[in-house]
Amino acid sequence: MRTSIDTDTKIQDSYIPLDALRDIETRRQLSPSAFRLFIKLCDRWGFEENQRLVLLGDIHRQTYHKWKREGVKSMNRDQLERISLLLGIHKGLGLLFADHDSARRWFFSLNHDLPFGGISPFDHLLKGSINHLYEVRRYIDAWRGMK
Repeated sequence: MRTSIDTDTKIQDSYIPLDALRDIETRRQLSPSAFRLFIKLCDRWGFEENQRLVLLGDIHRQTYHKWKREGVKSMNRDQLERISLLLGIHKGLGLLFADHDSARRWFFSLNHDLPFGGISPFDHLLKGSINHLYEVRRYIDAWRGMK
């Protein structure tokens, strides 16, 4: 599967409706594995700690370190949705590019297409809004549809 984060961890194709994230028990069940996947994804792409905090919705550094140290009990809907979008972006890039280096070059390079306006897709994500994550995800999905 080309969507692997590393050689030991594969992203499974599964579908959980976003409305299910309203349920606290569903969030409790998903949160630990979602956070572990987020960490592996960020490690794979070389995201710095400050960038990770932004991608999770500007969480506090202390919260991030507690989650890493003790595990996460429950994330909120926004945080889980953000992780879902990042995994979708990762998967889409894996389908578009033959190798990680090519995907990485595109992801971190300046792009003048809408919605990026001269910044890299990664820098667009770092604007911090969940809408920016959706825009990158939609862009990649649309690009995949044209191939």
